[in-house]
Amino acid sequence: MRNKNLEGKVEKRMERSMDLTEGKVGKVLLRFSIPFFLANLLQALYGAVDLMVVGKFCSAQSVAAVSTGTQVTQIVTSLITGFTLAGTVLVGRYTGMGKRKKVEETIGTTLTFFAVFSLFLTLVFLLAVPVVLRLLQVPEASYAEAFQYVSVCGLGIFFICEYNALSAVLRGYGDSVSPLVFVGAACVCNIMGDFLTVGWLHMGVVGTAAATVFSQGVSMLLAVIYLKRRKSLFPFSVKSLKIQPVILKEVIQVGIPVSFQECMVRLSFLYLTSITNGFGVAAASAVGIASKYDVFAMLPATSVGSALSALTAQNLGAGKKKRADQFLRYGTLVSFGCSLIFFFWAQFSPETMLGIFTDDRSVIEEGIAFLKSCSLDYLAVALLFPVNGYLNGREKTIFTMANNCTGALLIRIPVLYFMHYKGIVWLSLYGLASPMATAFMTGMNFAYLAWQKKKENRTVRKTVPLCFRSQYIPGENRKMR
Repeated sequence: MRNKNLEGKVEKRMERSMDLTEGKVGKVLLRFSIPFFLANLLQALYGAVDLMVVGKFCSAQSVAAVSTGTQVTQIVTSLITGFTLAGTVLVGRYTGMGKRKKVEETIGTTLTFFAVFSLFLTLVFLLAVPVVLRLLQVPEASYAEAFQYVSVCGLGIFFICEYNALSAVLRGYGDSVSPLVFVGAACVCNIMGDFLTVGWLHMGVVGTAAATVFSQGVSMLLAVIYLKRRKSLFPFSVKSLKIQPVILKEVIQVGIPVSFQECMVRLSFLYLTSITNGFGVAAASAVGIASKYDVFAMLPATSVGSALSALTAQNLGAGKKKRADQFLRYGTLVSFGCSLIFFFWAQFSPETMLGIFTDDRSVIEEGIAFLKSCSLDYLAVALLFPVNGYLNGREKTIFTMANNCTGALLIRIPVLYFMHYKGIVWLSLYGLASPMATAFMTGMNFAYLAWQKKKENRTVRKTVPLCFRSQYIPGENRKMR
């Protein structure tokens, strides 16, 4: 009896700590978003370790195979993480509204749907591997190993889907720490697995792919065990794992636009890589190094944007729009402030950034101009991602999809194509393509926010008597002060 009482107290304390609708805005934002940042950092680091281990124990062809294969698998991962964001938004909304039954139905629907979806996606992915690799013009010397790597990684799609679905619903509930623990465990398993399979067993690219799949399975298993123990959140049983058609419709409406835009953005960056690969080894290496810094420089913006989706959804569910808007302002300031560090580094000492990865003077010289121009994107992204996260939390995913796809498909890719068609080989100009597209998308985001604010004010004037308008707070469930 004493143990049950203790468990109950711990459970209640955890639920209070996961409530995103109370407490100081700045403190809650940092407490919730820092685990996002650390989880993304760990994923970026152990992805780099894969390449490092292969580079140490295998041939240059193997390195090229893993590098190309990683780009392919990242597109699939982006599709899945974008889709599962629907779980974060819906669980956050229903948690804020205090609708426990809806939270349980959303979790059950999300987990079951993505289990089924993963089987379909795995089949399509494995059948499409040869076609995709041919489209990417993988060198013949690396083709066989690239095919092996991507095919083995494809077997882990089920684990990726379920892990991201489980993490999404936990984050929607206000728990961003547990997914960090799961990723940390996966990171350790992946690194140990890489050295075991590649360094000791000499399995090559198949070994590193197998280690990746195994680590994904570990993270999923830990997430399942954790959720099963959290009975107050979800009664994990066969009976509870069923699809509710109404909830599934909401998951699809929210998730597919985000998933689609993530894939299109990834493809547009892949197009840049395909162009610069034709400029020679030095240029290709310089762009490759810059792309690694892109990941780390944009981590704060990415993490804040992801956190804002849950923060916004939960607070809007509780009728606290004003608080959700405060999170957006604080999040944008944090994101922009962090991005300035990498921006100034790239502007004033780009050679030191490049020198961490290479001593080749030709690569460093090619990369300096490219880093200076493409680092403008660090600032633009710091303004774009927080607003994207906020709008996704408000379920405005159709707009964010249209905006991001426009930037990727109608600005970034056409600009790159035009420069390539005209025979331009200056990397500094190619580096401007991304900031141009991001600046357009950022402008559209802020214009949309202004339009939404104007629309809300018109609604107030129509529905609230004139004598009460000064007391009305838009978005706060139409409550008076």
